[in-house]
Amino acid sequence: MTILSPLPVDPHAPAAILPDLEAAIAGQACFLPLPLADATRATLLRNTQRAGEPIDPDIALVMSTSGSTGTPKGAQLTPANLVASADATHKVLGGTGQWLLAMPAHHIAGIQVLVRSLVAGVDPLCIDLSEGFDIPTFARAAAELDHTGDRTYTALTPLQLAKAMDSVEGIDALRTFDAILVGGAAINPRLRAAAADLGIAVVATYGSSETAGGCVYDGRPIPGAQVRVQDGRILLGGPTIAHGYRNAPEHKAFREPGWFATSDGGFIDAGTLTVTGRLDNVIDSGGLKLHPEALETEILKVKGVDHACVVGVPHPRLGQAIMAAYTGWADIGDILEALEDAELPRWQIPKDIKRLAEFPTAGPGKIDRRAVARIFGA
Repeated sequence: MTILSPLPVDPHAPAAILPDLEAAIAGQACFLPLPLADATRATLLRNTQRAGEPIDPDIALVMSTSGSTGTPKGAQLTPANLVASADATHKVLGGTGQWLLAMPAHHIAGIQVLVRSLVAGVDPLCIDLSEGFDIPTFARAAAELDHTGDRTYTALTPLQLAKAMDSVEGIDALRTFDAILVGGAAINPRLRAAAADLGIAVVATYGSSETAGGCVYDGRPIPGAQVRVQDGRILLGGPTIAHGYRNAPEHKAFREPGWFATSDGGFIDAGTLTVTGRLDNVIDSGGLKLHPEALETEILKVKGVDHACVVGVPHPRLGQAIMAAYTGWADIGDILEALEDAELPRWQIPKDIKRLAEFPTAGPGKIDRRAVARIFGA
């Protein structure tokens, strides 16, 4: 009988879970990664995913979703899911290499850095994230890998990429990598362009716990992965798709065998996927519907805007009023002028705009939209 065992991940020493992870990939055990530094979250996951109880012996890991819209779900990943993802990633990037773990290892993006290292037969280099993402520490680790002479890779969130690009030390470190996978949220187009100009090899990834991590790189599915859009909704298929949810076995997202119906809208043009935004984030203002990500893209074009978040808050007449928050040095007047110049419909102009020192987050690199809405009194 296989039991789902809790696997606390220490941010001081994430590599400590490598033996357990290797056993899981070999089909010898099943684990639920837990954030050791967040006791409340760990307890929630233990309870909702029934840690300590029997589980299908084909499952290697139960990876929790961010839970930003409610109770976290547990994606059930097999050894084949994890290895297929790692192998496909190495094919896209040009071969195996040395990996630097700079993300929490209890999230799928961090776990996959460790899995790719195990599959490649190399020891990953892991940095201590207990005090957050520290650029000098990241730079020292990047230099250490660079001296190996092998291909080197890492994975970051857009927020981490932006922070590293704020200093010469960070830029020099980023340049040493043969590829940097960036996912978890959309990348500011200006940041992406600046990275390219500086010789930083960014690969934008799209995926989730349900797909064993990113399965679409720069809009194209990785080897073996499949993408289609049905009624405006993105569906992902292939060998990396999880075997349903641990705590929601009949969930409609896995209704079609071998496919995962995401909560994202998008379209495919000339074989390239464009993600327009989460379908459950759509704002209904006076009967008119807006994907907040579309307006965020316009705001991000403004010089001096680093990150942006658009939310809808309850309004007695409109149903939802459009509000926007951003970080950076741009003035609110600059943003309003840019939106006017973009000739957006008047109803899409935010009713209020706030500049924040930083955004609240839910999961690695993901802006917590509900927390932002609360800033506006929602």
